[in-house]
This record gives sequence, structure tokens and C-alpha cells, in this order.
Amino acid sequence: MYAIRLGDDGAEMRPLEIWHAEEFLAHLDRGREFINRFVPFGSRATDLDGAREALQRYADLRAADTASLHGLWLDGTLVGGVLTLNFDAAAGTCEVGCWLEPAGTGRGLVTRAMRVLIDWAVEERGIHRVEWVAASGNTASVAVARRLGMTRDGVRREAHLHHGVRHDLEVWSLLAPEWRASRDCAKGIERNLRRPPYGAECG
Repeated sequence: MYAIRLGDDGAEMRPLEIWHAEEFLAHLDRGREFINRFVPFGSRATDLDGAREALQRYADLRAADTASLHGLWLDGTLVGGVLTLNFDAAAGTCEVGCWLEPAGTGRGLVTRAMRVLIDWAVEERGIHRVEWVAASGNTASVAVARRLGMTRDGVRREAHLHHGVRHDLEVWSLLAPEWRASRDCAKGIERNLRRPPYGAECG
């Protein structure tokens, strides 16, 4: 299956499938408290059967073309992943999300992987609107939305009850024309940086 290099630091994006259950469980056990601060991702996968069930659920959603799951490996170790949710090719809409254990943070892994995922959704599947939903307190997740060039559409106040706390949810979005313009501008800057005069930042 595919393995997409995300840079020169040993980071790769690959399918996360049922046969990864033991590796997935070990990853969740290492980062469970950190991962579950704002979202319950993998919270029920506390043993091997639970890990298999979680991965099977996403496999079924992938087969129905309504979601997809992609793992992030760093030097051969699974440290997190990115995913699509509520994928509706006919309507041209989807939601994207992520999770990481502490060892995977601070490296830009999610931003790099999300650029690959969004480009696939827009160019290969015809998605027009990509949505990102994050708890306001999850500043790292909100920062990724900003780095991807998303626009904050609004805040759903106290919409998510998690660990007994009602969290505000920020809704961010990116439209296909915006993505293409940002991507093409970034490519232009990369070309210009190879020779003077140096390119300006994208607006």
C-alpha cells in the first residue's frame, strides 16, 4: 500500500488498517491522556479487541465512502493520524481532523499530512468545502487550521460535553478555490526562493 513521505525527518503517512491493531493500541496507550483532552478518539480502544473494533469501524466507513483514516509514522513508529469525516462527494463537503501522541507534536506533522489529504479531497474527489472543528481550548488544533489558510466561520458555544466540561467548538473552513490559490502561491514562492528577487508571501 502507499507510503507518502512528509519530509526528510522520517515522517510518513500511510493507511491505518485493522492489521495495525497492536501498533494502534500501543500508540493510544502511550498518548491516551493527551489525545483525549478534547476529543474521545480511541477512548474505547483499551484492549486489542477494542483497537480492532475501532479500526474496523473506520474501514466500514471507508468502504461506504464517508470517512477515511491515515496514520502518521515517525522513524517507523505510529505517533498519530489524520482523517476525513462526514465525507459527501455528491455534496462536495467533508470534515477533516487529527490526533497525535506527545512524541509527534511540535514537528508540523499534522499540517504536512493535512496538505496531502486536502489536496486529494479537492483535486481527486471534487470536494468544494473542507471543514475543521476544534474545541476553543485546543490551541494546537486551531493553529493548524490557521496554518492551512482556513477561515473561522463561527463558534458553537458550549456545544461539546467532554470529561464533564462543556467546550466551545470553533468551526473553520476552506473552499476549493482558496486552497488552489494558496497552494499555487506557495509553489511560486518556492520557485522564486531559488533565485533573486525573492518572492513575497501569499496574501
